Amino acid sequence: MALISLDEAKGYLRVDTADEDAMIGILLSAAERLCADVARLTDEQWEAVSSDAEDASLLPVRETMKVAILYALGYLFEHREEADHHELTLTLRSILFAIREGVV
Repeated sequence: MALISLDEAKGYLRVDTADEDAMIGILLSAAERLCADVARLTDEQWEAVSSDAEDASLLPVRETMKVAILYALGYLFEHREEADHHELTLTLRSILFAIREGVV
């Protein structure tokens, strides 16, 4: 399961048509993987965070990951021609700092 559905992603990007669904889906997958990597989540941890399981202890991590994924998605969508991945990664590190450091 993904933390963010294609419909949620399209709503965030303000895209009303299905013309760019494939590209948005690819960018969403890339944003999820990038955020999981920046947060230093193992595959098992990512599975737990992105699952449907009702675990209250994961709620802060899920919410922070959603913000980071939406930010990354928006950045990749808007800057698909000239994305500065270093700038993006630095911003994601700031957003995901608590998860990276094991605070959350």
